[in-house]
Amino acid sequence: MSSSRTLIPLLEADAELAEGLAGAELEGATRALAVHAVTLEAGPWQPLEERWPVPPVLGLLVLEGVVTRDIVFSGRTTTELLGSGDVLCPWEDDVQFDPLPFGVGWHIHEPTRVAVLDARVGLASARWPVIAGALSRRHVRRARSLAFQLAIAQLPRVDDRLLVLLWALAERWGRVSPQGVRLPLALPHRTLATLVGARRPSVTTALSGLARDGLVERTEEGWLLHGDPDDVFPRRLHPPVPAAPAAEALGI
Repeated sequence: MSSSRTLIPLLEADAELAEGLAGAELEGATRALAVHAVTLEAGPWQPLEERWPVPPVLGLLVLEGVVTRDIVFSGRTTTELLGSGDVLCPWEDDVQFDPLPFGVGWHIHEPTRVAVLDARVGLASARWPVIAGALSRRHVRRARSLAFQLAIAQLPRVDDRLLVLLWALAERWGRVSPQGVRLPLALPHRTLATLVGARRPSVTTALSGLARDGLVERTEEGWLLHGDPDDVFPRRLHPPVPAAPAAEALGI
């Protein structure tokens, strides 16, 4: 369910959309692009049941918060993690493929603000093409993120999948501290499991192993990552090839 609704200047809420605009153009676009922002409360979300203040013609832009989209197919769940900057069109991308039916579920993990991209945004995109380009890049970024998540799921070891995933999430949500990189995402083990294509018990075991190795640490707000990825990943993902035995050892 949604809670508060406000009217906000879109280009101030997400300044990256205005890159390439300056001076009078930027001022005009900022004045023209006042959009409705809706705050979604934490919990299961049914986007098709929402009453939007205006039709979200171009979708919803996440301003802050964390959302997951689950696809349940053949008894297995795959999760997509979404946050600030992502564009959602839940009424478009949940179309069923009749020969292979699947289920889709959405969950709001913390109070999340979304901007309703209505017809005015479409008109503004025609007047200022850089805005259309910025929105298009958001869709490309989301697709590339999913492709990388698929690549992570191909790693044979669950602990390696989790370590790569956490560092990838830290690139977006993390912040550097004297103790390490803090990742303020308190995702449950079952969500981490569906993000990396594993079972929850395997994820719990793998996280315990990573903690023993001093690579990750659970905190109240999420995770604390230790070490340097440039040092850790080559050793874990590309272990050194054993040297060939010397000729003397082979009796040659």
